[in-house]
Amino acid sequence: MYAHRVTPWALASAAAMILLGAIACLAGENLAPAEGFRPLFNGKNLDGWKADEEARKHWVVRDGVLAYDGKNRDLWTLQSFGDFVLKVDWRLPAPGDSGIYLRGTPKAQVNIWCSELGSGEVYGYRTDAKQPEEVRKAATPLKRADRPVGQWNTFVITLQGETLTVVLNGEVVISGARLPGVPPSGPIGLQHMVTPSSSAIS
Repeated sequence: MYAHRVTPWALASAAAMILLGAIACLAGENLAPAEGFRPLFNGKNLDGWKADEEARKHWVVRDGVLAYDGKNRDLWTLQSFGDFVLKVDWRLPAPGDSGIYLRGTPKAQVNIWCSELGSGEVYGYRTDAKQPEEVRKAATPLKRADRPVGQWNTFVITLQGETLTVVLNGEVVISGARLPGVPPSGPIGLQHMVTPSSSAIS
């Protein structure tokens, strides 16, 4: 996996910011991203997230953005989701590596990183040699649609059954990828990594 080596002080000073936004659960038919969304993050605190006292020292809300210092662990929603559309605004303040876990499993992770492959990659499936070639290929981004480090990006992530589509900044980067064995339902997670990163969901 692509990663940047950093010294402890550099890691401590480069917070990962995550502004969580809206999710629409699918009921039989796909919903347009503008319809039926509701916020996962209220812009004020970590209500709705599995965050104990220790986690709240590291995942901190600042000016409506959830800032992370890289010193704790993954953050998960209390609620589980089956089929959904998730809209995510995110940015990296410095080269780094993070991601969004789907349905409670790190294997179904939509990467946010500075790899030449581009964000949106589903690392757990792309690198799984036990998966058929077509599964691994579909988990690899079709193009690199990331904006430069420090600028905001937008994901629209659609997961219906075992089928995943990821749109990044208006460009389809994962198109109808099959995720065999992905759980039918589970929480959404924000990845902890030991590299400086920052992301946001709106």
